[in-house]
Amino acid sequence: MHRITGKAGGDSLIEMSPSDSFNDDINGYHQNASASAGSFQQGQSEIDKQQHSKDSVFFRDGLRRIDFVLSYVDDKDGERKQERRKVYEANLVNVGLELETEDKSESEDGKTYFVKIHAPWEVLATYADVLKIKVPFKANDIPDTKEMPMNWLSTPFRLPEHVMHPEPDYFTAPFNKSKTDFFLIDDKDTFFPPSVRNRIVFYILSRCSYYRDECADKDKKGIKRLLNNGTYTAAFPLHDCRYTTRSRDANCESERYNLYKHWARFFCFFKEQPLNLIRKYYGEKIGIYFAWLGFYTEMLLFAAVVGTICFIYGFLTYDDNEWSKEICNPDTGGKIIMCPLCDKKCGYWKLNSTCNSSWQSHLFDNVATVFFAIFMGIWVTLFLEFWKRRQARLEYEWDLVDFEEEQQQLQLRPEYETKCTNRKLNRITQETEWVLDRTATDIMGKLLLCWATVLLWISLIIACIIGVIAYRLAVYAAFASIMKDNPTSHLQVVGPYITPQLATSVTASCINFVIIMILNLMYERVAVWITDMEIPKTHMEYENKLTVKMFLFQFVNYYSSCFYVAFFKGKFVGYPGKYEYMFGSKLRNEECDPGGCLIELTTQLVIVMTGKQVWGNIQEALVPWLMNWWGSRKARNHPESLYSRWEQDHDLQGFGQLGLFYEYLEMVIQFGFITLFVASFPLAPLLALFNNIIEVRVDAWKLTTQFRRPVAAKAHSIGAWQEILNGMAVLSVVTNAFIVAFTSDMIPRLVYMYAYQPDGEMNMKGYINNSLSVFNISEIRLANRPDDGESPSWFNSSITTCRYRDYRYPPGHEKQYSHTMQFWHILAAKLAFIIIMEHVVFLVKFFVAWMIPDVPTEVRARIKRERYLVQEYLHNYEVEKLKIQLSQNGHNDCTCTPMIYPSIKHEVLSECL
Repeated sequence: MHRITGKAGGDSLIEMSPSDSFNDDINGYHQNASASAGSFQQGQSEIDKQQHSKDSVFFRDGLRRIDFVLSYVDDKDGERKQERRKVYEANLVNVGLELETEDKSESEDGKTYFVKIHAPWEVLATYADVLKIKVPFKANDIPDTKEMPMNWLSTPFRLPEHVMHPEPDYFTAPFNKSKTDFFLIDDKDTFFPPSVRNRIVFYILSRCSYYRDECADKDKKGIKRLLNNGTYTAAFPLHDCRYTTRSRDANCESERYNLYKHWARFFCFFKEQPLNLIRKYYGEKIGIYFAWLGFYTEMLLFAAVVGTICFIYGFLTYDDNEWSKEICNPDTGGKIIMCPLCDKKCGYWKLNSTCNSSWQSHLFDNVATVFFAIFMGIWVTLFLEFWKRRQARLEYEWDLVDFEEEQQQLQLRPEYETKCTNRKLNRITQETEWVLDRTATDIMGKLLLCWATVLLWISLIIACIIGVIAYRLAVYAAFASIMKDNPTSHLQVVGPYITPQLATSVTASCINFVIIMILNLMYERVAVWITDMEIPKTHMEYENKLTVKMFLFQFVNYYSSCFYVAFFKGKFVGYPGKYEYMFGSKLRNEECDPGGCLIELTTQLVIVMTGKQVWGNIQEALVPWLMNWWGSRKARNHPESLYSRWEQDHDLQGFGQLGLFYEYLEMVIQFGFITLFVASFPLAPLLALFNNIIEVRVDAWKLTTQFRRPVAAKAHSIGAWQEILNGMAVLSVVTNAFIVAFTSDMIPRLVYMYAYQPDGEMNMKGYINNSLSVFNISEIRLANRPDDGESPSWFNSSITTCRYRDYRYPPGHEKQYSHTMQFWHILAAKLAFIIIMEHVVFLVKFFVAWMIPDVPTEVRARIKRERYLVQEYLHNYEVEKLKIQLSQNGHNDCTCTPMIYPSIKHEVLSECL
């Protein structure tokens, strides 16, 4: 009879009896590990390794599947590590796992041992019960009424049915070991798919001790610590075959080959993703990520089309740009003398020198900009609402509807469990569970330390941004001095476009991008260290805490320079008689180009966004490929050798626990670029679309070909990223409203056209002259005047006034150099536009969110129907079983319910938990 002592939850390992002693030989197969496997032992040692296929995922007997592989190398500290391995592997055997070791003499490098692990049915059934893994008990007979109109149009984008739906649809229920005959178990060896098997084995590996006395040191536990201290070099489940060819073994699924053929190749970029196969092979967590990334890319198509139309509108109205014509006109812009843009090194200049930049600015700063900003505010709401519906459908199809509670209760982090010292009654579950003994002082101290560290690093980022601003101020003066005689005009094509403003903006953006990349590398380790110190309870809690810290840092790191250009540059410059300086230094605050600061924001956005995407793809694809190419060089030198499945996978890169975290972070940062600042660059969604089409296939390619198979993990949603996306959606409405109002020149132009056009016509004639104020050159302070020789040759003493970008009264007026009424009218119009745009967009957003339910009606009905049928079938099963029991007992009065636990004795391996 089976018996489990202690808590029947996820906090203790279950030992199969009779137990093995620590002195048993753990190389090869253990005779006493499982009674059902005893027949495999005879003649096993005589089987030659060379008789196996390169893709074999089975023990040498060819029957027991390899569910996990551990590798290690003997080194100088071999005795201590050997003792740990001996104890650890003996404890794994005690739990019921079966081990087989490949000697180093049989490996390619001649020094690596491989320990292959197989979980027999008894272990799988026990832990499937513990982890409440859902398994099929009846084919789903609910008719699927979902039909797409004009379905034939999607034929070129479809994949074969066996790839899209690798297994039939079933009703599922949490596995119960006492009711095995209730479930559809045709073959115990294949009932649990490989992804579920490796998840169960990893659960055991993460909690098994490598110390003899269990209660002496609870910290001596788990494969993660053994990997960190070098006892093992790697721990991973196996891919089922090579990605280029199918496995020769008929019992092997060759799902990796199907994924590569139909998903990971770039020429499949127009095909749908086989999400069900991804979920089956890699688990729900990775499946949810690719479902979200694919949906995000689909929605970007609509934003890209509208953004491109807005850009084309700006291009087609190029010749209707009246203010640019005035700037470029020799009789208008050529006669307007502008005041110096910096002290000493900047001379006087003519307005028509900015002719090219004003034309460029019109491509992005036009009436369509307002429309596109409003459209993106609505688009982001539709994206988030429709994703909730898609996610709800996936939760139903992938049996994740009731997963959140299970995740919180059962998926405790081993690092948390080892720190627990007390038990406490859970008021909800009414079960005692281990809790961390934390005093209020300890909690406050760690929180203060953690967030003080976060604030310190954010301050470091801000300091770096201020340094880049100082660079812009200092270098602009140098560029202005060097380029005063147009030394770049002789360059073909690009020469006329190179101005001091453009040169400063481009070089500052490139330097800022380099600083961003360096700070990213530094902060990643700091954020992980801080989160580890907090000792979160579950994996979900760990990732959520890390997500908040990393995103907060990345937000400041990536967007601060864009916020500076959008909302601060050119806003606090003063005027020629009274300039403002940066923190009291000798560096004068930057002014905007007469065409506005929007073109500089566009330049900043293009460089940082494009640079990040290009660098990210190179880093994601090229670096793992080079490392794997270098790591597998020995196998290339010996093509006649076996180079087994576990050795091939060992030479690949490890995906890591936070592999998906960085993928989400990359995409969410991109999401910020295309929403927060999209009013300055309507082509941003188009660039993001092209990047994401490549990103889906690059991520698929590297996951399928360059990384070891990740341990399958469950997730019912994208986690904390959902709330971050919601927050950015709200913030994007505000930022785009401010960009249109204060960064572009849209509002001043409209105010001029409707209220200040001297002829009363609805056009922009005279706008440039109206938007520039006049200053008496004789009143410019000595510290602000250009040095001798800095002004161009055409400047002479007959020129007595210069112009600057502002709305102030001219010299000689009773209110000279104070703001005119037009300035206040424009300010009022800007504030009114912000209020109106925000209210309109928010009202539409809330209305759309209210109209679109988070869970489709059809899915809600199917969930209710399935729950009802599950309860009905379970009830009928119990009734039938009770009838059989009563008929077998005859007139016996005993009406005991079926046994909860199986018939082999279980003992808890550790009471420390």
